[in-house]
Amino acid sequence: MMPIDDRDAWEPSDEAWDGHDDTDDSDPTLPCPACGAAMFEDSPRCPSCGEYVTPGGSTVASRPAWILITAVLCLAIALWWIFGGPG
Repeated sequence: MMPIDDRDAWEPSDEAWDGHDDTDDSDPTLPCPACGAAMFEDSPRCPSCGEYVTPGGSTVASRPAWILITAVLCLAIALWWIFGGPG
């Protein structure tokens, strides 16, 4: 039988305990991609800022507008070239 080493034993006075158990995973939270506030992992909307969160982790509003503008511009150029192009 091995002797117990009291030097490595944890004492309640060694650290300040804030009342929260860090090993409890019953309420998994993640930071909101828009505002950074804590929100539940399966929540579709942030309770702090109200942004909807997509399953990929980014908010719906964070999609760049230049993608839509570029797509519409390319479509307009293609239609102009097909129906009334330079000729």
